[in-house]
Amino acid sequence: MEKMDAVEPSLEELLQEKKRVRNPFVPIGALMTAGVLTAGLISFRRGNSRLGQTLMRARVVVQGATVALMVGTAYYYGDTPWKSK
Repeated sequence: MEKMDAVEPSLEELLQEKKRVRNPFVPIGALMTAGVLTAGLISFRRGNSRLGQTLMRARVVVQGATVALMVGTAYYYGDTPWKSK
């Protein structure tokens, strides 16, 4: 039976600053997604289903852009955990 610890990286390796490159647009995109979602839910609750539906569609677009930005940043900086060393 193989040990699971050999596959998982250690906590120190994950927290090294030189390996982590932060993109400030990802948290902004997450906050925008949460804001549009909240506004859409409020509009549904108030009975404005047309505006709520529009905001839900906008949420999908903003969320997709945020995920694409995360994937693009990881690809650009070579942050692929599945790549063998």
